[in-house]
Amino acid sequence: MRQFERIFLGRSVTMGFDDDANVCWQGQKKVKILWVKPGKLLPLDSGGKLRTYNILRHLAVIHEVTYLSYYLGVEDEDYEREILRHVPGTISISSGKRESHGLTRLVEYLRRLPDSIPYSVSRFASSRVRRMIGDWMSQRRFDVVVCDFLASAPNFPQALPNPCVLFQHNVESVLWKRRAMFATRWADRVVASIESHKMSRYEPKQVRRFHHVLAVSETDRRAMSSMTDPARLSVVPTGVDLSLYKFDPQLRPAMPLVVFTGSMDWEPNIDGVEYFCREIWPLVLRRVPAARFRIVGRDPDPRVRRLACASVEVTGTVPAITDHLREAAALVVPLRMGGGTRLKIYEGMALGKATVSTSVGAEGLDVRHERDILLADDPAQFGDYLVHVLLDENLRRMYEASAAATAQRYDWSEIAKQFAVQLLAVARSS
Repeated sequence: MRQFERIFLGRSVTMGFDDDANVCWQGQKKVKILWVKPGKLLPLDSGGKLRTYNILRHLAVIHEVTYLSYYLGVEDEDYEREILRHVPGTISISSGKRESHGLTRLVEYLRRLPDSIPYSVSRFASSRVRRMIGDWMSQRRFDVVVCDFLASAPNFPQALPNPCVLFQHNVESVLWKRRAMFATRWADRVVASIESHKMSRYEPKQVRRFHHVLAVSETDRRAMSSMTDPARLSVVPTGVDLSLYKFDPQLRPAMPLVVFTGSMDWEPNIDGVEYFCREIWPLVLRRVPAARFRIVGRDPDPRVRRLACASVEVTGTVPAITDHLREAAALVVPLRMGGGTRLKIYEGMALGKATVSTSVGAEGLDVRHERDILLADDPAQFGDYLVHVLLDENLRRMYEASAAATAQRYDWSEIAKQFAVQLLAVARSS
C-alpha cells in the first residue's frame, strides 16, 4: 500500500482535472454508468488496473459512476475503504474464500478441466454478483453497463436488458495462443494450449453477445472483426498520465542504464526478460561493457530473480517506477507474447525515453519505427539498435524528443472523453 500512496495519494479524484478539462466535457449528457470489473483495482501495479482507474476517475467528474469491485479472497476492509476514497460510488464484494495458490490452484484447475469456459474466466464467476447485476439491470437503474475484462462476462445475464459494453483490454484468444507458442515449461504450454482452445470458442460468443465492444487498438479491433459485425467494434486507445510522466529535456543519464518495467509475475513479462537476457543482452555487453540492465516491477517470479547478476538488477516492488525510468538511458520492451497495448511504452515515451521494442511489445500503439521508437524482432537487430542508442547521444536525444511529442497526444483525460462518447452512443442506440 505504501507504493500506491506515494505515487497517487493526494492526487486521487482531483488529479489531472482542471477548469479547461471540465469545459471540454460541458454539453455531454450525464450518464448513469455501472462498471463491473473482477479483482482488486488497488494497488495500481498492472496495465489493466491503470487503464481502468484512469478512465474511471475522469468519467466520474461528469457522469454518475457506480463501480462494482468484486474480488477473490476474504473481505479486505482496508482495500474497500481505500478504493471508495479513490472512486466514490464503489461497491466492493469479496468471494469470502481465500484465493487458491500452488497445489490448491492446480487441483481447482483440474476439477474445472471438463468445463467449456476457460479457467481464467470461470474462476471469477460469482452467483452473488450475478444476482446483483441481474436485479439492477432488470430495474433499469443504469443507462449503460460496462463489462470490464472478459472475466466479468459470466456474471452478466444471458439476455441483456440494458445497453452493455464489453471493454476488451486484450483479445484473450490471441494472448493465450501466443503463450502456448512461447511458454518455456512444458506444463505451461499444456495449460496455455487448453486455455487457448477454450478461449477460441468462448470469446467470440461473448463478443457477439454484448451490444458493443471497445478495443484498445486498431490491431485488436481487426482481430475481433471476424467474431461480430465490425460496426459493433470501436477503439479507445491507451493513455498516459502526463501530470505524472513529464519530459525533462535537460535530464542526462549518468550511466548506460537499460530498464524494463512491468508486473514480474506475469508470464509475458517473465518470458520477455528471459529472452532479452539470453538472446540480446550478451550482444550489448560485448560492445558496451559498462551497460547495466534493471528489471523493475512487483513480485518477481523465481525465473526472473535467477537473472540477477553483475550486469542485471532485479528490484521487486519499488516506491515509484518514475524514479527508475528517469535514470534510464533506454527503455526496452522485448515481449514475444501478450495482447492489448503496453502502457509502459507511453509512460516511458512521456518521460522522453528512447525505446527499443519488439513488434508485439509495441503492438497497437501510435508509434512509428525510426520516428519515435525502434522496433526489432531479430535479437541481433534489437541489440544493435540498443547499442546505437546507448553510445550515440545525439541519436538518443532525437528519439527522446520525438517520443515525448507522440505521448503528449494521449493524456488520460482525452482518452476518457473518447470512452464517454462511445458509452453515450451505445446508451442512445440500444
